[in-house]
Amino acid sequence: MKRAVFLDRDGTVIEEVGYLNRLDRVAFFPWSVDAIRVLNEAGLLVVVTTNQAGVARGYFDEALVRDTHALIDRRLTAGRARVDAYYYCPHHPQGVVESLRQACECRKPKPGMIHRAARDLGIDVAGSFVVGDRWLDIEMGRAAGTRAVLVRTGYGQNEERRPDDQVTADYVADNLMDAASWILRRLTPRLRSGCPERGRDAAESKGRAQGVGPR
Repeated sequence: MKRAVFLDRDGTVIEEVGYLNRLDRVAFFPWSVDAIRVLNEAGLLVVVTTNQAGVARGYFDEALVRDTHALIDRRLTAGRARVDAYYYCPHHPQGVVESLRQACECRKPKPGMIHRAARDLGIDVAGSFVVGDRWLDIEMGRAAGTRAVLVRTGYGQNEERRPDDQVTADYVADNLMDAASWILRRLTPRLRSGCPERGRDAAESKGRAQGVGPR
């Protein structure tokens, strides 16, 4: 089975702008392409998991979500990097679009998007990682059984100042590149020996859910 890094989108890979309702509002962090390429080169699957409640709220449609991911892909391809699959949740319990007004199993912090990706792509969830800028990303990872990294970009600095008593991150990273470096340090012994790594993580750190699917 393959190991993966599940990346949040807004605030982690691209800048947080609230509800991203136009393509001209997409802005990459300067390190994102390089960080994703490093994960690709390490043999890890890179999977984006993102809540997109703006669809249920009527702020934009699913075509805009798909177009945003296509734009991200073009930028990554130009930098010799790739996302292997995208999964997004368009639901919200108070949505104005009736078909999407629901308490679903795919909306973070529930782990439905990870479970779907694991089935689709044959992922070793226990050997995988979640990276995001919200405690709900960390909670999703914990619920699925991954290790989890909080980044200080996006909402991350505010989240760090308001710890969640119910969940902790394995590591708090300055940004996605810092998170990628930490992940690679966790994987190096395992990659060389084929043996699972044990030990020091906690001590070191103070489509639609159906999505686009595998690429």
